[in-house]
Amino acid sequence: MTGLLAAFLVSFFVTIIIIRSQKWHLHLSADSDLSGPQKFHLTAVPRIGGLSIFCAICVAILLRYQSSDQASQDFILLMCALPVFLIGIIEDFTKKISVRLRLIFTAVGALLASHFLNVQITHLDIPVVDVALSLSFVAIIFSVFAITGLANAYNIIDGFNGLSSMVGMITLMAIAYVSYLVNDPFITYLSLSMVAAILGFFIWNYPKGLIFLGDGGAYFMGFWIATLSILIVARHENVSPWFALLINAYPIWETLFTIYRRKFHQGKSPGHPDGIHFHSLIFRRILNHSVIKYESQWFCANAKTSPYLWVLSSMAVIPAVKFWDSTPVLMGAFILFAITYVWIYKRIVCFQTPNWMHIK
Repeated sequence: MTGLLAAFLVSFFVTIIIIRSQKWHLHLSADSDLSGPQKFHLTAVPRIGGLSIFCAICVAILLRYQSSDQASQDFILLMCALPVFLIGIIEDFTKKISVRLRLIFTAVGALLASHFLNVQITHLDIPVVDVALSLSFVAIIFSVFAITGLANAYNIIDGFNGLSSMVGMITLMAIAYVSYLVNDPFITYLSLSMVAAILGFFIWNYPKGLIFLGDGGAYFMGFWIATLSILIVARHENVSPWFALLINAYPIWETLFTIYRRKFHQGKSPGHPDGIHFHSLIFRRILNHSVIKYESQWFCANAKTSPYLWVLSSMAVIPAVKFWDSTPVLMGAFILFAITYVWIYKRIVCFQTPNWMHIK
């Protein structure tokens, strides 16, 4: 409990320090170009919130190490995540690191986790796929790909105040709950530590957007969630692999759908940013009309966008927590989530947004 409280307080106060000292670092820590397709803020804002989350996790792990002689795995996971965080925070300061290089560093961290912590996807309860995953090198490659992809997915959905950070906390709480049920304090502590660290940042990020996660924060958080998602399945045979998929259904499906939309439907590179992600459409088509009306209030359209996606993410997480050991149910829930996502997306694109999505 002490470690969790410490993680929250460290994140909370480091974030304050970053915000209060921005006049000295804003020329490095903020975006100078606010005209991009995924830029929805009007002034330069520090995008190094990941620094406070990383510091908080370091403190939480250090405190656990002092009170337990079984915390070596905590340090190993932190060291595996270090290259992921470093390449992200360097990008936040320099704006010169390519997506490819960030993915390479993330893949290196995933490979380290696969080797030192046995973070490997060895089955998906699909016979043909499971045969392939029974081969060690296939399992390692697939696991590295999955971790790297999910880390990048959290960066993709990090488009509005509080969006990816709350989705991350919801997912981590699901992991913590199931790990508690299967009596795995290692995963429980690491999940709740990250929740506490994100919460300390979240208070300042939502709703006013005084600071952003940045690539360092989004990649670090996504890597942490991906690793724990795979670990809980690898360490407990009774936990369905589809539990890990379903709790991450929103960022996973957002990424897959974006790749399909841009590569096959539009004929463009999936790596280039655009303004028609699900969260972007909600802002532009549903909430943008209220910007002027609520401009003088702190709860602006930017902040109102995120709750839509929190609910969407929870639609997958809730059944995952309820049926964490039932692969058929979880498979069905994932398919239902994907269908719902595509249906709502199509309705919004075609200017046929369901009435219940509009704010009166």
